[in-house]
Amino acid sequence: MEKLKKHLCELHRGGGGRLLATYLLAAAVVAGVLALALLLVYRPMKPQASVARAAVFRLASATAANNSSAPAPYAVSASLQFTLLLHNPSDRAAVLYDGLLAYASYRGEPVTPPAQLPALVQERGADVALSPVLGGGAPVPVSADAVRALAADGAARRVQLRLVVVGRVRYRAGPFRTGWRDLYVRCDAIVGLGVNASAGGGDVPLLEYPRCAVDA
Repeated sequence: MEKLKKHLCELHRGGGGRLLATYLLAAAVVAGVLALALLLVYRPMKPQASVARAAVFRLASATAANNSSAPAPYAVSASLQFTLLLHNPSDRAAVLYDGLLAYASYRGEPVTPPAQLPALVQERGADVALSPVLGGGAPVPVSADAVRALAADGAARRVQLRLVVVGRVRYRAGPFRTGWRDLYVRCDAIVGLGVNASAGGGDVPLLEYPRCAVDA
C-alpha cells in the first residue's frame, strides 16, 4: 500500500512538472509572437536621399610648391553647395541624426574637407533639407590623375561630383528606441559648369537625375 501511494505521488509530481513546462513554452511562444507583431508595426525604415540643387562657386586645380626645386603637389580648390533632401518614409518611426559630417569627392578623392552639420530630429513622414557649403578654404591634395581628369571635364563643361554624408542615426517608434547605427549617404550628381567655374560661379544645372544610396 505504501509503495502504491509513493508511486502515485511520483506520477503527480512528474505531471506537474510537465504542465509547468507546457505553460512556460506557451508563454514564450506568445511573447515571441507579440515581439514579432511589434517589430512589424514599429519597424523603422532607413531614410531616403536626393539632391535637389547644386552650386559650384569654385572648382579648379591648384598647386603649392614648397620650394622651386621640388615638384608641386597636385591639389584642387573647390567651393560647392548641395541641397540634400532627406525623406523619412516611415509613418510610425522618427529618425534622430547625430554627428553628421559632409564632404564632396571627385573620382573617389575628397576635394573638400568635412563640414559639420547640426543634429536633427526627423518626425514620421517628414522631409528635411540640408544645404551645406563645402570647401572654400585651402586646396585639398589629390592625385595627378584627378587633376588631369578635372581639366578635361572642365573643358567639356560637365563634371560628376559625389556628395557624402556620414554620421549616425537611431529610430524612435512609440515606446521603443533603437541603438545608434552608422549612417552613410552618397549621392552622385553630374553638373554643368559655366565658363567661370574656376574663378567664381553659382547655381549649376543637374544634367542627370542624381543617384543616391543610403546605408543606415
